[in-house]
Amino acid sequence: MEMKKNVIAIIVILALVGWGIYDSRDSQSNLEASNSTQKETAEVKVGTQVGNMAPDFQLVSLDGEEVKLTDYRGKKVLLNFWATWCPPCRVEMPHMEKFYNDFKTEEVVILGVNLTHTEESVANVPIFVADFGLTFPIVFDEKGQVSKLYQVVAYPTTYLIDSDGIIREKFQGAINYEIMDQSVSKMEQRGA
Repeated sequence: MEMKKNVIAIIVILALVGWGIYDSRDSQSNLEASNSTQKETAEVKVGTQVGNMAPDFQLVSLDGEEVKLTDYRGKKVLLNFWATWCPPCRVEMPHMEKFYNDFKTEEVVILGVNLTHTEESVANVPIFVADFGLTFPIVFDEKGQVSKLYQVVAYPTTYLIDSDGIIREKFQGAINYEIMDQSVSKMEQRGA
């Protein structure tokens, strides 16, 4: 009888030790998975390459309001750098406006960054906006700091940024409605 009690006690102790090891490994595995997810999120580099977190900035809008890129977090953003004197910019603007009107209810916004430092006169910008009937937000890059930050060397340049602020595509040169539509659709298919 005494032997039977000892065997049961040993089995109970082994079971408890086994459970402790299992529980410890499971907790460690969950902790590692949690840390891995946090590390992946924390390791997204801020920069202008596809896959980077888009650098934030603050500029003044055509309406005189302060606008930050992060104001649009939660929406897909086409960040478009343009100038009034730029022929390809003039070609793409009707496409931008149509796309903005067609998709603004679907949490897609176009943020136009005027390369004001390259303009002959800042007064040309509101005239251009009125001539093209632009209704999407326009901000002034008066000192060229944001275009330098985004390494804009060709006009126009457009960045497609997902709702988490990650750059998904970059276009140098004019793009049309179809390219915008395909790019946003592709991003949605990836779940971005």
